[in-house]
Amino acid sequence: MKLTEKEVFDHLRNLNGWALDKGQIHKDFIFKDFMEAIKFVNRGVPLVETMDHHPDIDIRYNKVSLSLMTHSAGGLTEKDFKLAAALDAL
Repeated sequence: MKLTEKEVFDHLRNLNGWALDKGQIHKDFIFKDFMEAIKFVNRGVPLVETMDHHPDIDIRYNKVSLSLMTHSAGGLTEKDFKLAAALDAL
């Protein structure tokens, strides 16, 4: 179920570094180098597969940019915020 604007901002307060950007939540993760960035993405693969919820991923050398939105709901849902918190814990 798509969250209201108030619910989205309430959830964002519980996340570190995530921001609303064009209807999605977004965060940049910065690592020492390219290999560390790739290791982070690879650690996330089993998680996103288990949750059956896949972020948009952009890798630029040592920076991994993740964006989340539940496309089937046409917006942000609880699923997006659960995945964001789980990715932060990696």
